[in-house]
Amino acid sequence: MTEAGDGDGEADGEVRRPSVAAVARDRRVWLILAVVAGLLVCCCSAVVGTLIALSSGLLSA
Repeated sequence: MTEAGDGDGEADGEVRRPSVAAVARDRRVWLILAVVAGLLVCCCSAVVGTLIALSSGLLSA
């Protein structure tokens, strides 16, 4: 048996490629991080906009 997938977990002279599940997990992690970063940017920009509006007197509290 000289195939790379013969069950011993080692490929002779070949670089082991990540499995499909590992790639999918990595993509999910990056997607979650992107969503969290987007929400953080939106919330921070809303807070900064409110503070600017309050300081310039556009909103009467």
